[in-house]
Amino acid sequence: MPDIQLSRTHSLGLPAARHHAQRWGEKAAEKFGVQCEYESGDAQDLLRFSGNGVDGRLVVTASAFELEAELGFLAAMFKDSIEAKLNAQFDELLAKG
Repeated sequence: MPDIQLSRTHSLGLPAARHHAQRWGEKAAEKFGVQCEYESGDAQDLLRFSGNGVDGRLVVTASAFELEAELGFLAAMFKDSIEAKLNAQFDELLAKG
């Protein structure tokens, strides 16, 4: 079971959601030093991220973002802070539409 699960519905459609997810991945790589791998699909995309004690994935569809993350020992001590930051990032992302 993932340490962090985040789910956000949206009405962006897949092309716009894809764009936002790719930008989120770029910022995560920049700010937190994680490695990101993005796979586009017909009905959904998958962004895998790993590094600095965090491994996870972001599933992107036309109507939702679903994030799951596993935290390493050290990162787990900051779970609440990491989860709050992720929630704020996705709230901001969807507010921009």
